[in-house]
Amino acid sequence: MKSKDDITAVVVFAGTMFDAGLVKSMLADREIVAYFQDDELGVMIPWNVEAGGVGAIKVVVSSADVETAKAVVAEYYENIHKPD
Repeated sequence: MKSKDDITAVVVFAGTMFDAGLVKSMLADREIVAYFQDDELGVMIPWNVEAGGVGAIKVVVSSADVETAKAVVAEYYENIHKPD
């Protein structure tokens, strides 16, 4: 277990506000607290936001939850690329 001094914020996802909201919701379902970073830019000028690129909204979690959060993000990517 990490001490409080070892816990940091880790970006686990970057994308549009819509995608970041979905990932944050999936993390909440697993009882992982997540926050948005750079979300003001995505609201003020959403046409300038590239998924995972310039101006992307980032989803941030505690380093204590990063492994579970990465699994949730992987699940998200599997679901959006799943053929119908």
